[in-house]
Amino acid sequence: TNGGFFGSQLVDVYVRVGRLGDARDVFEEVPKKGNVAYNAILRGLVGAERFSEAIDFFRWMLREEVVPDNFTYPIVLKACSGLNDLEAGRNVCDLIEFNETKFNAKRNVYVECAMIDMFAKCGSLAEAHDVFEEMPRKDLASWSAMIGGTVRNGNSLEALCLLKRMRQEGLKPDSVTVASILPACGKLGDAHNGMALQGFAVRSGFESDIYVSNALIDMYGKCGLTDEAHAVFRSTVNKDSVSWSALIAGYSQNGEYRRSLELYLNMNNAGIKTNVIIASSVLPGLGKLKLLKHGKEMHGYILKQGFESDGVIGSALIDMYMNCGTKRAAENILYTMSFHDIAMFNSMIVGYSINGDPDLALGIFQKIWKFDLTPNAVTILSILPVCTEIGNVTHGKEIHGYTIRTSIREVVSVENSLIEMYWKCGHLELGIKVFNGMMEKNIMTYNTIICAHANHGLGEQALSFFEEMRELRMRPNKVTFIGLLSACSHAGLVEEGWHLFDAMRSKYKIMPEREHYSCMVDLLGRAGQLDCAFNFIKEMPMEPDISVWGSLLSACRAHDNVVLASFVGRKIIDENLIDPGHHMLLYNIYASSQRWRDASIVRAVIKEKGLLKTPGRSWIQIGFGIHTFHARGQIHPESDNIYRVLDLLLLDMKDKGYALDQGSSSEDLVEKSG
Repeated sequence: TNGGFFGSQLVDVYVRVGRLGDARDVFEEVPKKGNVAYNAILRGLVGAERFSEAIDFFRWMLREEVVPDNFTYPIVLKACSGLNDLEAGRNVCDLIEFNETKFNAKRNVYVECAMIDMFAKCGSLAEAHDVFEEMPRKDLASWSAMIGGTVRNGNSLEALCLLKRMRQEGLKPDSVTVASILPACGKLGDAHNGMALQGFAVRSGFESDIYVSNALIDMYGKCGLTDEAHAVFRSTVNKDSVSWSALIAGYSQNGEYRRSLELYLNMNNAGIKTNVIIASSVLPGLGKLKLLKHGKEMHGYILKQGFESDGVIGSALIDMYMNCGTKRAAENILYTMSFHDIAMFNSMIVGYSINGDPDLALGIFQKIWKFDLTPNAVTILSILPVCTEIGNVTHGKEIHGYTIRTSIREVVSVENSLIEMYWKCGHLELGIKVFNGMMEKNIMTYNTIICAHANHGLGEQALSFFEEMRELRMRPNKVTFIGLLSACSHAGLVEEGWHLFDAMRSKYKIMPEREHYSCMVDLLGRAGQLDCAFNFIKEMPMEPDISVWGSLLSACRAHDNVVLASFVGRKIIDENLIDPGHHMLLYNIYASSQRWRDASIVRAVIKEKGLLKTPGRSWIQIGFGIHTFHARGQIHPESDNIYRVLDLLLLDMKDKGYALDQGSSSEDLVEKSG
C-alpha cells in the first residue's frame, strides 16, 4: 500500500518538474495505481499539448475501472477543448452526470468551470450557458469562465451584460475577470468602459497584473487610442513578449507603421525574441512603408525559425509583398506552400485590389471553393471593397446573401463593411437597412453610417447618428470627427462644424490632425469664407500639408478667387508638395482665367516632376456584366461606337447652349449661360 502511495507521489513530482518520460516509467512500476498517479500523467500530457494521447490515456483508465474524480475531469475537458473536439467533451460531461447518479457524488465548482470553458472553446456557447445557469452557487471563478467564454465567441455585448449582472449579485471582479472582459471593450471600440475597468483595476490594486496590463494595451490599441496603450505599456514593470506584440500590433492596426517598427527595434534591443505573433505584426508596416529589403530579411528569419508553416505568417508575407508591388513573390508563396488556409486567400484578394487588379481579386475569391476552403468573415471584409471599387452592387448583394446563409452577417465588422459597400455604390437606403437590422453596433458602425450620410450630403442625419452614439455612451475617436466635419462641410453647416471642432479638443481631449484641419478648410471654403479659411490655416499648430492647401485651392476654383489660388499654388510648388490632382487643378484655374504664363509654369512643373495623373476610369453594369472605361481609352470592344455617340452628344450639348471650356482640361465641361 505504501509503495503504491509513494509511487503515485513520485509520478506526480516527475510530472511537475517536466520529466514526463520518467513519470511514465515510474507509473508502470506502481503496483496499485490511484487517482493521483493517473491524474498526474493526464496533467503532464495535457501540459505538453499531447491532447490525443491524454484522451486515449483517459479511456484506458476507464477500462482499468478507475473512477475519475473531480481532479480528473477538468484535465480531460481541457484536452477536449485543445482538440476542439466537442463530441468528446460532451461524452465526458455525460460521464460526469452518470457517475454523480451512480456514486451519489457531487461535482465541485472547478468541474463546472471546466465544463463551461470546454463548451465555450469548442464553440457551443449555448451549452456553456446551460451549465452556468444550472449551477446552484455561482462563484467568481464560474462568472469569469462564462464571461471569458462569451468574449471568445464574439458576443461582446452579452459579456458586458454578464459583468453587470455579476456586480448586481454582489460579486467583485478580480484580475482574471477584468482581463477576460477587456477584449470585449476592444472589439466594440468601447473605450469608455475600458477606461472604467482600468480605473477599477487601479483602485483594486491589480493594475500591475501582467494579464490585465496586456489586455489594457490590446484594448486601447483596438479602440484607436495608441497613446493610452503606450502609457499602460510604459507603466508595465515586467513586460513580456505579449506586452510588446500587443503594442506593436496596436500601432500597426491604426496605421502608425513607423512607430510600430521603432518599437520593434526597441524590443530587439531589450532582448525579446521575435515570435510568430510579433513577426506577423511587423510585416504589415514593412509592406505599407515599401521596405522590401527589410521585408525579405524578415522572410529569411521566418524561414530560419520554421515559422513559415503558420498560416498567419503566410498571409502576412503575402500582404507585405503585395504592398511592395511584388505580386509574383506573393503568388509564389500561395502556390508553393504545402498547405493552404483561408487567410492566405484573403491576403491575395486584398493584394490584387490594392494593386489595381479587381478582376484578379474576384477570380481568386472564386477559386477558394476549389481548394476545399470556406470563406470566413475576413474573406468577406476583403472582397466587399473590391465590389465597391468597381461599383458592382450585384456581386455585393450576392455576398450579402452568402453572409446571411452562413451567419457571417452577425459579425459586426462584416455588417459595417456591407453598409460601406452599399453607400459607396449609391444605395444608401440598403446600407441604412443593414444598420437598422444590426444586433450589435460599435464605434466603427457609427463612424461608417456617419461618413455615409456625410458623403451623400445629409449632414443633419449624420449629426443625429452622433447624438445616438453619445446616448449609448460610445466615445468618439479621430475618425468620428473626420466624418462629422465632412458632413457639416457637404451640408453647409458652418456653425455646427465649429462647435464640433471645439468640442473635439475641449470635451473629448482629441487633438486635431491635418485631416481635421483639412475638413474645416473645406467647410469654410464651400461656404465661401475663403479669408476665414486662409486665416485658419495660418493659425494651425503644425505645417499644413497638401490636403489642407488642396482644400483651399478647390474652394478658390469654386468661387473664382484666382488671387488666393495663385498664393496657394506658389505654396504648393515652393514647398514641393507633390500631388498630381492639385497641380492639374492649379493649371486649370490659371487656364480658365487665361493666365497662360502662370499655366505654362505649372505645366512645366508637372512635366519636370513626372506628375502624371492616373487616368480616370468608371464602370457601368449591364445585366451581369461590368464594363470598364478609361479616360481617352480605346480598349473597349465598342470604342468606335461609343465615341461616335459621344460626338453626337457633344454636338447636341452645343446646340442647347453648352460649350467645351477650352481653357480647362478637356475632361472638364462647364455650363455656359445661353
